[in-house]
Amino acid sequence: MASPSSSLPFDPAPPTVQLETLVSHLVASKRSLSSIEQVWQANELVTSTRKSLETSVVTSARTSFLRRGISSQLLTLDQVLLKSREVENEGAREYNEATRTLDIANQRLKTTLEALRSTIVDTHLRPEVQDTRTLLDFVDESGVEKLDVTTQESIRAANAAHEEFAESNRTFSKDLERVRSQLTVSQQRTLKTVVEGNGDGPRNGSQSDLVFPETLNDMEDRAKDMADNLESLVKHFDLCVTAIKHTEGGGDAARRITDDLPAGMDVGQYSVQAPSEPISDEEKKEMMEVLENDAHQVEDVVMEIRDSFAAMETMYTLVSEQINTLEQEHASIISAFRLLEKIGARLHPFISQSEVFVMRWDSEKSKIDEHMEELENLRSFYDGFLSAYDNLLVEIGRRQFMEQRMEKVVQDAMTKVDKLYEEDLEAREAFKKEQGDFLPVDMWPGLTESPLRFEISTANNGDGRAPGISKSVIQNAIRRVRGRG
Repeated sequence: MASPSSSLPFDPAPPTVQLETLVSHLVASKRSLSSIEQVWQANELVTSTRKSLETSVVTSARTSFLRRGISSQLLTLDQVLLKSREVENEGAREYNEATRTLDIANQRLKTTLEALRSTIVDTHLRPEVQDTRTLLDFVDESGVEKLDVTTQESIRAANAAHEEFAESNRTFSKDLERVRSQLTVSQQRTLKTVVEGNGDGPRNGSQSDLVFPETLNDMEDRAKDMADNLESLVKHFDLCVTAIKHTEGGGDAARRITDDLPAGMDVGQYSVQAPSEPISDEEKKEMMEVLENDAHQVEDVVMEIRDSFAAMETMYTLVSEQINTLEQEHASIISAFRLLEKIGARLHPFISQSEVFVMRWDSEKSKIDEHMEELENLRSFYDGFLSAYDNLLVEIGRRQFMEQRMEKVVQDAMTKVDKLYEEDLEAREAFKKEQGDFLPVDMWPGLTESPLRFEISTANNGDGRAPGISKSVIQNAIRRVRGRG
């Protein structure tokens, strides 16, 4: 707005301004002074924004420091978890390999036991026993059952150790993910607010983008412009008071109008009460021209103050939202830090868990290895038993063959002996016919006796004779023996 010494361009006003017009200008000017409320509030917004931005710098620095520290710690903890999982995976691999080998050994033992169960003992071996028996009936299975129970106990203990260790790793991993989730959520919240608050989008996605120094500068400039505009309105009001005092009958009207000025406004009172100083007609004319010109600009100045204040309120709202977002992010970072502290308190026990698992697994693995060796020994013994039975049948076949050979020799010998006997008998009869009449009977009593007879018989009442097992059974046993190599 213009002053008495300088004025903005205006449309020429009538040379004489009536009192009513001056009064209306004074009333409008008085009404415009209510803009002081917005000027005060604008100053308060600037002060609050400045304090908020100063606080945000500290909060942002702390948040950035914590975020970098937590991220660094997470990388270290990820390596700890990775090593622990390597131990877990190695243990799982060894466990699976041990159980697989154990299953194979157990299955081989079951196969051998099934072979014993399916092998019926030939009845010729035990003719006095009437019931049918298998090779398994000659085996004490309690040892197998006991070994199976202890083996299952070792497997369950090893599996429990592995599950406890795996659960510990899963819990530790979930804790790290909770910390990482807090970091991610806070960062997403920050980026979202930056994008919504800055039409050009985030500059680099950092926390510093949340608070713009230019926003405060803009608000300070607007507050200064509002103060300058208010000062123009005050000068216009003073000019109105001066003009109306130099108008006939205007003194009383000026006092009535200026009695209830807005709170905090002390303008116009002195000029109303003070006597008017004489001015020339030329000075009065110039004053009236400036006054008339400024009167047309009052409403525009008031609207400019209102628009600036509305813009400042919008900027303050945006800054407040951004500060709130930064505080929320800081709270999220603090929450992540607290979680990290809890993880740190459990870190040593977690690392020790790997050592405990290795010791437990080594212990159970040794037991499983022992059980596996016992299974192999049992299987080897039972395989030997099965093989020995087949070899027994083969041995019986050999003995049968030898008995047959000996019987043939005996039969051939008996045939020759019987032939010699007949020859001896014929010779004796011929001798008795030729010489018997001349020899007295009591000279040799054996003269008339029959030839000596020989017999071949088994010793020990036939004990030791091979059982009468069929040739087919023996042949099958021979094939099995040969098949085993």
